[in-house]
Amino acid sequence: MDAPRFFAGHALEAEEKLDELILMISQSDLDTENIIRLQQKFNNAIELTNKHKNPISAFEVIDSKDHASREDLLNEFSTLLLSNKIDSKITSNYLKARRTSRLFLMLIGIVMIVLGFAMIIMPAPPYFEMFTIFYFSQDDGVTLMDLISLAIIFTGIFVFIRSIYKKPAQ
Repeated sequence: MDAPRFFAGHALEAEEKLDELILMISQSDLDTENIIRLQQKFNNAIELTNKHKNPISAFEVIDSKDHASREDLLNEFSTLLLSNKIDSKITSNYLKARRTSRLFLMLIGIVMIVLGFAMIIMPAPPYFEMFTIFYFSQDDGVTLMDLISLAIIFTGIFVFIRSIYKKPAQ
């Protein structure tokens, strides 16, 4: 099957369905509010098919709906499934990319934590040691280097925890 006939067949099929829809709407007695709602739904479906190159990103729109009813979400989900062709290869690639990014975030968090502890344990250069914030004794205390190290450790912990847990539903 060659590509131009394949796409032309889908275009003809879509045009036939559109003609059926126009005929059905003209014969029904819908009020203005329902017609506007149908028009917005149709415009959203057209916009989603043209806008998204990545088919999975189209489904992220459903997650952002705050107060939509289950029926509306189901209708929008079925429209997205019809307009976006998704197979197991696309979804497995998407899941691999998400897992890989989470793994790299975990590794970055662990490296930051280890780096922060190494900065505390290892002796600091003299120009950092001269900025002592709090003295324990005449020769020892909390230095600027220790505070910077703690900031790096806390940032590493934050990145590590953020990579483990999903973002909360908005």
